[in-house]
Amino acid sequence: MRLHELYAFPEEYKQRRRIGRGSGSGWGKTAARGHNGQNSRSGGGVRPGFEGGQMPLARRLPKRGFKNPFRDEYETVNVGRLLAMFEGKDEITLLDMYERGVVKNGSAVKVLGTGDVAKAVTIEAHRFSASAAEKIAKAGGNAKAVEA
Repeated sequence: MRLHELYAFPEEYKQRRRIGRGSGSGWGKTAARGHNGQNSRSGGGVRPGFEGGQMPLARRLPKRGFKNPFRDEYETVNVGRLLAMFEGKDEITLLDMYERGVVKNGSAVKVLGTGDVAKAVTIEAHRFSASAAEKIAKAGGNAKAVEA
């Protein structure tokens, strides 16, 4: 027996309703659409969100906020996590972070200052928080900012 030979028992199938195929079927004549009116006609019905002419909910509620389309978005990573993931390396580049899956490939990266920096290490990123840059410098390392 193979996978394509498996089948459910016939009684487990729910029969498809064949609508509009004669009065003997039980779904003939009006084909389960009732009698006259908008919904009985082909292409009939109202669009989603239509409330019968009443002011729709989406228009009754106030507009809120603003999303700046020109905003630069950075993926953040903490110094402590970086050093833990790349233990033993003296230089951590953006390419290393992308390959290891620390941040999404091609995204702008900002390094934040949570965690301890015990040894001198050079970290390459697009941005550094003040605390991260300070910790890296204090340990004798280098925070190398790259153009996005």
